[in-house]
Order: sequence, then structure tokens, then C-alpha cells
Amino acid sequence: MKRLVMISDIHGCVDAFIALLEKLDFNNDHDQLILLGDYVDRGPNSKETVELVMKLVSQSGAVALRGNHDQRLVDLVFQDDDLIRKKFIEHGGLPTLHSYCGYKVEADKLDTAIAFIRTQYSKHLEFLRTCPLYHEDEHHIYVHAGLNPAFYNWKEQPSIDFMYIKEDFHQHSFSLSKRIVFGHTRTIELHEKPDIWFQPDKIGIDGGCAYGLQLNALTLWNGIYTSYHIQASQRSGL
Repeated sequence: MKRLVMISDIHGCVDAFIALLEKLDFNNDHDQLILLGDYVDRGPNSKETVELVMKLVSQSGAVALRGNHDQRLVDLVFQDDDLIRKKFIEHGGLPTLHSYCGYKVEADKLDTAIAFIRTQYSKHLEFLRTCPLYHEDEHHIYVHAGLNPAFYNWKEQPSIDFMYIKEDFHQHSFSLSKRIVFGHTRTIELHEKPDIWFQPDKIGIDGGCAYGLQLNALTLWNGIYTSYHIQASQRSGL
């Protein structure tokens, strides 16, 4: 039986992510890592974060779900849509372009950056595009944003709900046989502090690292939950 390690919403904060794995003494021989999406945007190192997540999936058997920011990057590159571009910029996308291109990309000069990422980082885009929307094991249902209570069979809900839902999910009490572990909504919005939010039916783990708060990890070992975090200002140096 492996220790479960759950982390969400890294948002380009690769130094904090590495430091958190070090703090956990993460070892893929003994740990099952489950990442709940949003690897890009807002933070400074989206490219490096995606590279590390891809490595953890391929070499360590990690599960990596797709978040709304990951989907938005894919949509930006492959869809010529003004609304997608507007939302990408509004929601912290420019630091992602800076990370991938190696220079500051101005909002009015997206085309060159998009073409560069499309040609040079096709493997990253394909990885993000094909990350699953949910994962389930004997302990939990894992999603980026949540479940829509309007759907009796939660697996039939629209893709957008897996990546975007908020209040309808937070405010509903689910009677499922497993707890729902999610990110997307910063826990400071749920209980006025960035620590992990525990409810009988759900657990929120987004500590708001890219907002200067903290990157959280939740572990489950022998039936016991343990919380860990790294402050956003901490840097690993690796």
C-alpha cells in the first residue's frame, strides 16, 4: 500500500513544488502522486513545471489531471478566438508565454509567441490536452474543480464542470461513498485561511501559491491524513 500524495494548482511555482516534494521525502517506490491540474499561468515557471509534471507521470507513475488553465493554454494555441485570448490574458496567462518564449511577451503581440509554442512545445500541448478530467481510486474521487450536483452520475457531467465549477459544488452535500478531493478554488475563499479545507464529503487543497500564499500537499497513509505546505516565498534552488 503506497502513501497517497495529493497536490493541486502549482501555477508555474516550480521551486515551491520541488521544495514540497523534498519536504515530503517523495519516493515513487513508496508514494502515489496525484496532481489535480493547473500547472501553468500566474507563476513564473510554467514551462519548467509542465516538464517536471510530464517527467513525474512518465517515470514515477504520477496521475496528472487537467485544470482550466491547462485547457486555456491549449485553446489559445489551437483556436483563433478573441475571447479565448482575452480570458487568457485576464487570468494570468502572459507569464506562461514569458516562460515558454524566454522573453516578455506583450499582450498585443501574441501571434509570434503562440506560433513558437505550437512548433517548439507540441509535446507539452499534447500532454496537457490529454490529461484526464478525473481520477478515482478506492479512497477518493479526484477532480480539478468539483462535481455538478445536478448530475446523478457525476461522470456524465460536462467537461467544463470538471474544470470550472465552484459554488454549486461547494454548497452541496454529496452522499457518495468516497470523498471528493479538488483544487481550483483557493481554500482561503472557503475558510479564510490557505490551509487544506476538510469537509465530510470533500477536501479542498488549493493553497493559492501563485497568489503569494502557499502550496499544499495532502497525504493519506494508513487511514491518516497529514497536511504539508511550502510558503510561496520559499525557493528550493534546484
